[in-house]
Amino acid sequence: MISTDRASRPYYVPIGNEEHVFKAAFRQGMSILLKGPTGCGKTRFVEAMAYDLDRPLITVACHDDLTTADLVGRFLLRGGETEWVDGPLTRAVREGAICYLDEVVEARQDTTVVLHPLADHRRQLPIERLGLTLDAAPGFCLVVSYNPGYQSVLKDLKESTRQRMVAIEFGFLPAEVEEKIVAHEAGIDPKRAAELVRFGQAIRRIETAGLREVASTRVLIAAGRLVAEGLSPRAAARAAVAGPLTDDSTVTNGLVEMINVYLSDQPG
Repeated sequence: MISTDRASRPYYVPIGNEEHVFKAAFRQGMSILLKGPTGCGKTRFVEAMAYDLDRPLITVACHDDLTTADLVGRFLLRGGETEWVDGPLTRAVREGAICYLDEVVEARQDTTVVLHPLADHRRQLPIERLGLTLDAAPGFCLVVSYNPGYQSVLKDLKESTRQRMVAIEFGFLPAEVEEKIVAHEAGIDPKRAAELVRFGQAIRRIETAGLREVASTRVLIAAGRLVAEGLSPRAAARAAVAGPLTDDSTVTNGLVEMINVYLSDQPG
């Protein structure tokens, strides 16, 4: 996905020095690693930084079938002729865009090795199939993200990749900040947003094997949007929070009990 829309800045509330670190690294031509739990605002942060820095943003959702050719490009047959088509990484290098690789550890390590000469002082992209090496255009920035909670020996970022990047760590937001974000993004009353955030924070405090992830800001916003459509907070939370978080019936029942405690049953 490439975004060049300058209509408005994506809504993002800073909670530390993350904006300063990102912009300093960008000016120095350094690559950036964002670490944090699912749905905590990493992608929205990159969108806001692209807006502030007036750079186009190219986003790649990484997965285990992602190949080097998917990132760099490939020859395709068009109209009876073979034509080279740039991949998203190559487009970003040529155009001086921010290239954001979301959940980079989902890609195979033999794919992410192509990032090394781009991520360090060389800022170059070798394209073996064309027999050339591209120098990154001014304004190019490589940004990758991942969720440390999902990592294992089989899915982790190589040390040789990590040490080429500046790391920015994200966590869940302070309640007062998260309430503002949920209210803004979902278009609901601040009181309703506060109830959803208190519920989400309660989930984050419990420990159970039935939850791989706790309630993120993203799922709280989703619940808020359903409330804005007229669903009761309880119905919205069951659909947008409890349902996506687990398939375990016992855990689901526990979440429903929490929903009944923390949320009212009156439509929004």
